[in-house]
This record gives sequence, C-alpha cells and structure tokens, in this order.
Amino acid sequence: MQTRHLAILSYITVCIVWGSTYLFIKIGVTDMPFLLFAGIRFTAAGLIMLAVSRFRRWPFPATFSDYKTHIFAGFMLLFISNGLICWAEQWIDSGLTSLLVASIPLFIGLIETLFPSEQRISPLSWAGLIVGFGGVAALVGPHFDFTQKEFLAMLAALAAALNWAMASVYLKRRTVSGAMLPGVGVQMLTAGLVFMVVAPIFGEFSLRQASWSGYGALLYLIFFGSILAYSAFNYMLKAMPATKAGTYAYVNPVVAVLLGVLVLQEEITGQNIIAAAIILLGVLLVQLSKTPPAEKAVSEPQ
Repeated sequence: MQTRHLAILSYITVCIVWGSTYLFIKIGVTDMPFLLFAGIRFTAAGLIMLAVSRFRRWPFPATFSDYKTHIFAGFMLLFISNGLICWAEQWIDSGLTSLLVASIPLFIGLIETLFPSEQRISPLSWAGLIVGFGGVAALVGPHFDFTQKEFLAMLAALAAALNWAMASVYLKRRTVSGAMLPGVGVQMLTAGLVFMVVAPIFGEFSLRQASWSGYGALLYLIFFGSILAYSAFNYMLKAMPATKAGTYAYVNPVVAVLLGVLVLQEEITGQNIIAAAIILLGVLLVQLSKTPPAEKAVSEPQ
C-alpha cells in the first residue's frame, strides 16, 4: 500500500512540477541572462545529485564508455534542447512553449518510422503523426514570418523537441551501467559546465540585474524541477506500468498553460486550445500504436 501511495505521489509530483518548469524558466530568463541562468541551474543540480548519490552509495557508471554516453546525453538533451527552450521563452509564452515541446513523441514516432529497429509503423501511428503535426502547423502557421522573433522562437522550441527526440531514440538503443540518478547527475553537470563556458563568450557573466523573483525561479528549478522531479520520475517508472506513467506527458502542457494564464496573465486563444487538443490527440494515437510492454515514458527538456 505504501508503495502504491508513493507511486501516486511521484506521478502527481512529475505532472505538476515538470508542468511548472516552463513558468519558472520564463520568469528566470526574463530576469537573468539565459545561458548563465541555465548554467547555474544544471551545475548546482548536477553537483548535488552526484554528492547525494555518492553519500547513498548508488552505483555510478562503470566504464568510460558509459560516461561518454551520459556526457552526450547531457550535451544534447539539456544543453542544446533546454538551451533552445530557455532562449525561446524570452520571446514566447511559457504555455505556448510547452505545447510545442509536447510534440516530442511525434518526432520520436517520425524518426522510428524513418529508421525502424524493432517494428514497422502501423496505420494508427501514421494517423497520429498526420494529426499531431497538423496541430503543430495550426499552432505555428499563423505566426509565419522569419523576420519576427516570436516565429523564430517557436521554431527554436520545435527544434528543441526534434533534437530531444533524436537523442532519445539514440540513447534508448544503448545500455549503460549504474543507477539512474548518478547518471542524470553526470548529464546535468555536463550541461551546466558547457553553459558556464559559453555564457561569458556571449557576455553573460553577471547577475547584478537579477531580482528576487529570478533567484526564486532558479532555486525552484534546481531543487524541485531538477532534483525532486527526476527522483520522483525514477521512482514512478519503477513502481507504475510504463503506459500509465507516460500519461504525465499529457498533463504537463495543461499545467503549464494554466500556470502561465494564472501567474503571468498569458493569453490563450481558442485557436491555441484547438491546436493543442489536436497535437495531444496525435500523440495519443502514436502512443497507442506502440507495444505497451516495450515502451518507457520519455521525459521532456525541463
């Protein structure tokens, strides 16, 4: 019974906390240089996770090849994808960003269609891809203008989703030794250090203009968005069937949109609601077309 309660609590934590990260990223990058903001977040979270893992004696990766895999994951998933999201949220709403990032399963389905490994794509999956990308087009199409930062930011969010999908498919086909949390710690520290190296190159090396809201967002993302949510995600995967655990991906955008409206007074239009529903329907069809026992929930670039 205790395990069941903890699993439900972990699921709720992942749904709410990862849904809220878009709001706090928006607050943070509005108040701080985005490269430095992300660098501090992931460096601090990575060091804390590695220290806790060492204290708890959780097994670390056993080989240099395993470390290279985690370093690659940190660079691709957290530096590139999360970096694109941080940049995009300087120009577009947090709720809109979450809806665009919700297309990750669509990109994964498309990649697995183009480069099949275990199973061929089914008609239901094709239908999901067509429906889902139709929703993406409905969301992005009205803003088509390469001279506008808003449109470029939407493309950046989609590029983040595509990059996350490509890296996820690659990593899913590799096995690494060690526990999950030390590996995630390596990934976060890798991304954080790269951010910290790149930030001064673009003149981002000062937080003198930051306010308490920016520092609050940073602390929230370190301790809740990174450490707590990843720990809950890890427990949830072990304690719940993957098909049930994976439904958090449908809840995150809803939480992000609601928080954006309530806290930042972001505008949400009827067209955005319809496009979001179409995207999530496409994601659902793609997920239903896959074999449940073989599937694992795919985390997003929080």
